[in-house]
Amino acid sequence: MSQQANVLERYSEGAQAHQTELCCAVEYDSRLLQILPQEIIDKDYGCGDPSPYIREGDVVLDLGSGGGKICYMAAQLVGAQGRVIGLDMNDDMLALAQKYQAEMAERLGGDRVEFKKGLIQDLALDLAAVDAYLAANPVSRSRDLARLEAFKTQQRKESPLIPDGSVDLVISNCVLNLVDDGAKAQMVAEIFRVLRPGGRVAISDVISDEAVPQHLRDDPKLWSGCISGAFQEKEFLDAFLAAGFVAVSYDKWEAEPWQVVEGIEFRSATLTAVKPEGSECMDVGQAVIYRGPYTQVSDEEGHVFPRGERIAVCERTFRFLTTGPYKDDFIGISPAVPQEPVTWCAPAGTRRPPQETKGGIHRGGSWVESGCCS
Repeated sequence: MSQQANVLERYSEGAQAHQTELCCAVEYDSRLLQILPQEIIDKDYGCGDPSPYIREGDVVLDLGSGGGKICYMAAQLVGAQGRVIGLDMNDDMLALAQKYQAEMAERLGGDRVEFKKGLIQDLALDLAAVDAYLAANPVSRSRDLARLEAFKTQQRKESPLIPDGSVDLVISNCVLNLVDDGAKAQMVAEIFRVLRPGGRVAISDVISDEAVPQHLRDDPKLWSGCISGAFQEKEFLDAFLAAGFVAVSYDKWEAEPWQVVEGIEFRSATLTAVKPEGSECMDVGQAVIYRGPYTQVSDEEGHVFPRGERIAVCERTFRFLTTGPYKDDFIGISPAVPQEPVTWCAPAGTRRPPQETKGGIHRGGSWVESGCCS
């Protein structure tokens, strides 16, 4: 039996009855659980809580949404202008989530959650469409198989399940480790594809402190139990960096391992990342100062920021450093009189003389309304 088939079978069992081995102990916001059906709460399997990263108005994609617990929590946070998409490949889990969809829409005051059948490593492929095709066109010969593959290619191109650049936030709760190793890079690339420029990632998953040996990866029970398919802790970060993400970091890290197998520690962590905007570098005379405490820091684009120095940056980088995930680490300075934009990306570590921003607007500094001496 393939790893994917084993995962499908294990989680189908989890949709019928609670499986203790499939989840870590997680404390969720009890206020978000109050309106959820108890069956969904009882049959949820996760290792973290990505819901704190959700913003009002977001379009949220939950990878491996299972019975819909995180989706229905997210629906309360995105508000009436937001939308939540739950994606899973398991019919039994999807049936559990959809069983309460009408009831939850009434409680939420609107139907802002939808569930789709798909693979998290192939977010363009609509498995419901594939099921319908197979029902009408059974595969019994190699010629039929070739036609099926052609249909899948056409469906991905003409009617992708999740279109390019359509999502603000991708979340997941203990699911990425269930994907075959050979498809993990494609999975992260697909996450990058569906996010809008500036879109965010909040992935709670199980990671290992050491590389998992092959004999453990070949164990179907350990794989479907969220153990042997885990990313190694540095490998997890590197996979998102390789896909083009920036600001990749561990925001949460469990001090105690969830399980220890053959001396390897498996623990829950939450990875966050941002898809860069990709817009052209335009210099309008802005600068940033890295606050410290380190001597200097650098980012994925090659910028270098010595502590306390006014460093020239383009408008895109300025916006990201002063309003994005690094906003608490930088002071931003804009000139009093905006300069005419110039296409230019400052070489790493280029200083901007104070004379160029005299009387300018400082962001991120401490201030009081009546002046420093009041």
